[in-house]
Amino acid sequence: MTLIRCLLALCLLAAAGQLRTEEYQAGCIDCHTASADVPVHAIFNTPHGALAGGGDDSCKACHGVSEDHAAGPSNAAPDASFGPRWFSTAEERSSACMGCHESGQHLMWAGSEHEIEGLACDSCHDSHQQSDPTSNREMSVDMCLDCHQQVQAEVRLPSRHPILESKTACTDCHNPHGASTGADLHQVSVNDNCLSCHEELRGPFLWEHQPVTEDCSHCHRPHGSVHPRLLKARGPALCQQCHSAAFHPSLPYGGEGLPGGTANQNVLGKNCMNCHGQVHGSNHPSGARLTR
Repeated sequence: MTLIRCLLALCLLAAAGQLRTEEYQAGCIDCHTASADVPVHAIFNTPHGALAGGGDDSCKACHGVSEDHAAGPSNAAPDASFGPRWFSTAEERSSACMGCHESGQHLMWAGSEHEIEGLACDSCHDSHQQSDPTSNREMSVDMCLDCHQQVQAEVRLPSRHPILESKTACTDCHNPHGASTGADLHQVSVNDNCLSCHEELRGPFLWEHQPVTEDCSHCHRPHGSVHPRLLKARGPALCQQCHSAAFHPSLPYGGEGLPGGTANQNVLGKNCMNCHGQVHGSNHPSGARLTR
């Protein structure tokens, strides 16, 4: 009797195994093997690989259930496809990411400059790689400069922020996912953005310099300049854009009317900041002219 029961149990187990075999459908990682042309297994070493419990379910968390693709992998794209064979629209690809990344620094993505230009999250990020290129300072800068050609030229000028030296990065000042400020700055104003690094210039000062309190970019270029200290022009030309004649003659000097047409000697070695050295502000009791 015991033998019969054992044989019956074995038959039931065999039947159940056969049923599971008939119902089994190939999953994502059965086709997308580690040796496939498009390596995807690196994702299982990242937080994305643990979504929905890992395995095929983590694939579906971003790519959708993709029943048509599972039934005919060569003929139908996944519900959300990121290439290289099929590409969903930029909106569909970003939506797959924004389902989780919808807060924090990603809050302003909808309507951001990059979103309007037709970029998607995967235009910069690679979720399958253990180390996302954007997490590397040098690689993230190269990624930005590939598109922002004007800035690429400016950061190679003699006076510049040390971006190419990887001491600072584009994302130190800008939020690539969008912001409520101009140029997608992290802070609410240009000055707050600059002063987050240049703390020694924050003030408040006893004697303020109005252009400084208004906007650093009145005098400085943010990415690079042919003039020292990222200035838009050299002194006295820079200062004379506002100070046409204040307290003492400050008319621009030139070579007009001079013998031989040479530059006026008053220009040589002249710079307002030779005397007015505290251009960002002064706390000296006698610093009203920003000379000390």
